[in-house]
Amino acid sequence: MVSAHLRRFVKGFTTRFNSPLSRRIVFWVFMGIVVIEGIILVPSVQRREQELLSQLKEVSSGKLAWILITYPNVSDEDLINHLRELQQNNSLIQGGAVYQSSGQLVGTFGEPPQLSMSQINNYSPRRNGSFYDDVVWSGTEMMTDYTIVIRHDASSVRGELIAYVFRIGGLVVIISLFMTITVWIALEPLVITPIFRLRRDLLVAGEAIYHDQNSPKFYSAAIQRQDELGDVIAAFKQMFSQITEAIQARKQAEAALKLSLEREAAYSQALDRELEKGRLMQKNFLPTQILQKPGWEISAFMSPARRVAGDFYDVFELPDNNIGLVIADVCDKGVSAGLFMGLFRSLIRIFSGQTYLDEVGCLNHKNSSLNENKEINYLHFNILKAVKLTNSYIVQNHGDIGMFATLFFGVLNIETGILTYINGGHEPLLIIDAYGDMKEFLKSTGTAVGIIPDTDFKIEQTCIDSGDILLGYTDGITEARDNNRNFFTRERLLKIVAQTFASAQEILETIKLEILAHIGDSEQSDDITLLAVKREFLNSKLETSSESPWENSAT
Repeated sequence: MVSAHLRRFVKGFTTRFNSPLSRRIVFWVFMGIVVIEGIILVPSVQRREQELLSQLKEVSSGKLAWILITYPNVSDEDLINHLRELQQNNSLIQGGAVYQSSGQLVGTFGEPPQLSMSQINNYSPRRNGSFYDDVVWSGTEMMTDYTIVIRHDASSVRGELIAYVFRIGGLVVIISLFMTITVWIALEPLVITPIFRLRRDLLVAGEAIYHDQNSPKFYSAAIQRQDELGDVIAAFKQMFSQITEAIQARKQAEAALKLSLEREAAYSQALDRELEKGRLMQKNFLPTQILQKPGWEISAFMSPARRVAGDFYDVFELPDNNIGLVIADVCDKGVSAGLFMGLFRSLIRIFSGQTYLDEVGCLNHKNSSLNENKEINYLHFNILKAVKLTNSYIVQNHGDIGMFATLFFGVLNIETGILTYINGGHEPLLIIDAYGDMKEFLKSTGTAVGIIPDTDFKIEQTCIDSGDILLGYTDGITEARDNNRNFFTRERLLKIVAQTFASAQEILETIKLEILAHIGDSEQSDDITLLAVKREFLNSKLETSSESPWENSAT
């Protein structure tokens, strides 16, 4: 039982000793007590010194009084002799001096004092080294006509003072140690143990938060204190409660977010699958294998900015050795543009297959401007009515959506090279001769398709000669941006095409590489589409023929 208490005491003492706060508090308590006792000790030593010196004076006063009483009528010389005998028989007296009441020096004995008669009235006792100088007995005090000054040996007083200081100092140390140990012992239940428990509770709280535990056991929870430490413990418990509530709210939010993300992921996957289907469907809208005719080379390229594009091109066969050439750009990008791209493509194909549409009243020769110096290919004329039919359909059925397309639709006769076309607000197509010279710009002949109802589109004709290249593109080429947001520009495109190309594929590859180099690692901002048609060189017989292709265009 005793050993258990001893171990508990040793453990408690070790705990207190290992506590920096406890050591700091105890140190300052000890120093405070020492300083207070020291302040009290200084005047106490001074008082003790005065007491010891007074005792010396009392002893000398008694002996001096005995001499004066025994020899009341003593002469000056005899008084000096008696005092000299007193000095010889008393080791504490070192010497002195005798003065008449008039101030005249009677005589000295032993070591003379430093105090003169003129200084007696301003006398204050002082200790000099080992001596207490010049104790004065006035004539009034001794009831005589003499004033006597005696010098004493105060070395014994100094020894007594040192011993007194050691006694009082030891007592101060004992009291200080006692008070310090008392405070140290009292700190354990009042401060140290609660702080250690609070420290442990903080670690437990951290572990509980880390491992997501809601109700850990806190030792400080049992402490009920009405002081600052109690306020700290209450604040800790409130903080942990708030943290756990915040964690629970966060977990609920995370669970809801996880569920939402799972739903979004599932929706995104489904949407991605649908977009992929849309991409494949749109890809099937485009010619899987571009139509090729003897003496002609046709090539195309398209790079969508998103999964589904709004640009499209088309090459399809028409009656009487004619082919349809289409390049278009539906406004906006993405799914909506892709849906309308399919609609525009389908309408052009369907309406261009109706070769007799006079009763529809969509186009007539009078309001369709055509160069009067050229004979009109009426088949081309009727085919191109598809543009107005498409415009009317879009405006009537989808005008509230505000979707439209810039569209070039041309009908090319592969025997004569005559190209009859409508350019509905699209970028000008280029005709480049065999030497890289710009031969013609096929500029816009009307507004974009799908904006204004009952629009008349102007029809133009031109001819693609031997070695010429017809190049069509969308604004994704000229408005392609690099990392610094700089456009590719039409001027740069014209510089690229101002050279000779052996094939339509070569000119497309050259432009494509320049565009990709310009874009670099920046995001493609718009769909990019190119269409190139090259007429091969005719044989020598056709080259020397004087027959004009325009003469073969009439039907």
